[in-house]
Amino acid sequence: MTHTKPSELEMQVLSVLWQNGPCTARKVLELLPDKKKRAYTTVLSIMQMMEKKNLLTHQRKGNANLYRPLQDRETIVRPFISRVVSQVFGGSRLSMVESLLGTDKLNKEELEQLRTLIDRYTQEN
Repeated sequence: MTHTKPSELEMQVLSVLWQNGPCTARKVLELLPDKKKRAYTTVLSIMQMMEKKNLLTHQRKGNANLYRPLQDRETIVRPFISRVVSQVFGGSRLSMVESLLGTDKLNKEELEQLRTLIDRYTQEN
């Protein structure tokens, strides 16, 4: 388990891999959420550094390396979210959720999914 805090770009790489499964560096470059223009070698270098930090591993498939994360999303994101709640919202998870909901309008499907999550959380606690 790593105690390294991923950088913003590293978080984007992890996000791509969590959403899409194992990918080549070229595929990760195409799918980075911020859509900034970057050289392939930049993304490859970042991913190789992430391997040294024990954030990623790779497996050779033909002529390409397929990279995958070594930790699941929850393991990496939970401490990050906890810091944001503590440092930005004074420890109030409700304030953070209100802030998230205020940024963009949710469509009916998203609202229903949110209701389902709240119901599930209510039943578990």
